[in-house]
Amino acid sequence: MESFERKQSDIEKLLKEGKTVQIMPEGYSMYPLFVPGRDWAVIEPLSGKKPKRGDVVLYRRKNSILVLHRVYKCRGNSCYMVGDNQSETEGPIGEECIRGILIGVVRRGSYLPVSNPLYKLLSGLWLLLRPLRPALSAAAAYLKRVFMRR
Repeated sequence: MESFERKQSDIEKLLKEGKTVQIMPEGYSMYPLFVPGRDWAVIEPLSGKKPKRGDVVLYRRKNSILVLHRVYKCRGNSCYMVGDNQSETEGPIGEECIRGILIGVVRRGSYLPVSNPLYKLLSGLWLLLRPLRPALSAAAAYLKRVFMRR
């Protein structure tokens, strides 16, 4: 079995060669966009594009792992990132750390491009709600507890 680090370097190599990759994100930082073990991210190289607010990008943290998060804002040649299941931003992340950009999601065998109007609407709305995410999560957990008792 390949090591996690080896898989990540293979992903970076393919993107550097100009190839599109399909990966299954791990963890819950991008929930509800990605459910671990179910959904796939289709990522292409940046190819000279500048990341912008709302884009989901694959980047390497300094001396660490590859991360797939949404761009919250860009200032100069740096971006600030946030997971869809997080409220705290991370950054600045230099554009040189960004390896690729999300172009679509594969969920239960169906492909949804990020150009889809519904995807754009929902991801834009979710990004606007970033400051309210802790309260929304608490309310959702409370409602789940209440309705699960019945």
